[in-house]
Amino acid sequence: MGRKLLLEHINVPGINTFDVYRSKGGYAAVEKALKTLTPEEVVEEVKKSGLRGRGGAGFPTGMKWSFLAKPEGVERYLVCNADESEPGTFKDRFLMTYIPHLLIEGMIVASFALGAKTSYIYVRGEMMPQIRILEKAIAEAKAKGFLGKNILGTGYDLELYVQPGGGAYICGEETALLESLEGKRGNPRIKPPFPAIAGLYGCPTVVNNVESIAAVVPIINDGGDEYAKIGIGRSTGTKLISAGGNLKKPGVYEIDLGLPAEEFLYSDDYCGGIANGKLLKAVVAGGSSVPILPANLFLKTINNEARLMSYESLADGGFVSGTMMGSGGFIAYDEDQCIVRNTWNFARFYHHESCGQCSPCREGTGWMEKVLHRLEYGHGKMSDMDLLVDVSKKIEGNTICPLGDAAAWPVASAIRHFRDEFEWHVTNAYEATTRNYGLAHYADPLNAVIA
Repeated sequence: MGRKLLLEHINVPGINTFDVYRSKGGYAAVEKALKTLTPEEVVEEVKKSGLRGRGGAGFPTGMKWSFLAKPEGVERYLVCNADESEPGTFKDRFLMTYIPHLLIEGMIVASFALGAKTSYIYVRGEMMPQIRILEKAIAEAKAKGFLGKNILGTGYDLELYVQPGGGAYICGEETALLESLEGKRGNPRIKPPFPAIAGLYGCPTVVNNVESIAAVVPIINDGGDEYAKIGIGRSTGTKLISAGGNLKKPGVYEIDLGLPAEEFLYSDDYCGGIANGKLLKAVVAGGSSVPILPANLFLKTINNEARLMSYESLADGGFVSGTMMGSGGFIAYDEDQCIVRNTWNFARFYHHESCGQCSPCREGTGWMEKVLHRLEYGHGKMSDMDLLVDVSKKIEGNTICPLGDAAAWPVASAIRHFRDEFEWHVTNAYEATTRNYGLAHYADPLNAVIA
């Protein structure tokens, strides 16, 4: 098992309360940052850590902070993106539920680094229990002098608010989130200007994911250089993985980046293998928006090297034979799962969640859902696979925000790797309604597929 930076005390009774969290070293990062470091030094530590955004994009967090404009006399904001809506991803909800003060502490340190006097945690509207938990944690921190005026006598002021969202996946996109936070319809903005220049209320704003902000706490406590020693290459530190699907031990795991994918999947320290003695068929490694991989390409790269749980290794081979770390929404499919049905289910989600602002996404996601529906229910044609690929190409890269790409990539990759299963749904339409295709060659040695 790797080092636990975020979940070390997750099973301590009462860790969701201020007093217990404090007794385990909580808020030491706030004391260190506010009393011994300048805001610039905090940013520098985050830069040195190599921390990359844990919400999906993987952009260097310290670099993102350094882009923040600082015009004289203009308010700056930090907004935490807790609108966790990616199918297969539940790590942020887990953090907010069981150790909310870790997020609060990270928000205070990050706000200090950015010069923000007012910060917001934007939480998906359906997560009312987590909203109540965070509001209680904020009240506790404020009562103990860690929020409000003159925190710890340092002269730094910070007010922190929790804002429920409207339950829209599109509000996970940072500019749509800001629009929603301002009380408008959650439509993504055209960029530039980027939020670092003109964000919330037209002021310089940084938007970071829950896990990204929580990771600031161990970075400040231990130092950026120590954090950077964990992981591999440019994938530094630990990562929370939401593991679900046909696993013996689903749940939230904290791994050292660079952990072998096979070890994560099959080790008893983590997922424990595929449930019910079944074989692995496919893996969605980073949430529903990333390309799906057959079992063999998840465990090995196209060069027959062991696949690692890191940003670079999962992306090895590009979208031809690789995928993305994404938000860490890990979904394992066993031999009995239907790829066509699961792809249709994802397409249905993205069609429903499209804001409709861009016609390629608005119309294209609907087309993909309809075509996949008819393939799944025995009315498909052999030309449908090429039609789906063509539609996905028309969407990809042609929208204001990444939702279009998120809808296109799973469909294109499913057809790329599982085309025979899609074709079987056409040639065996009735049989496809009574049973699933099965494993076929998806767990064969790698060269059997490439050949």
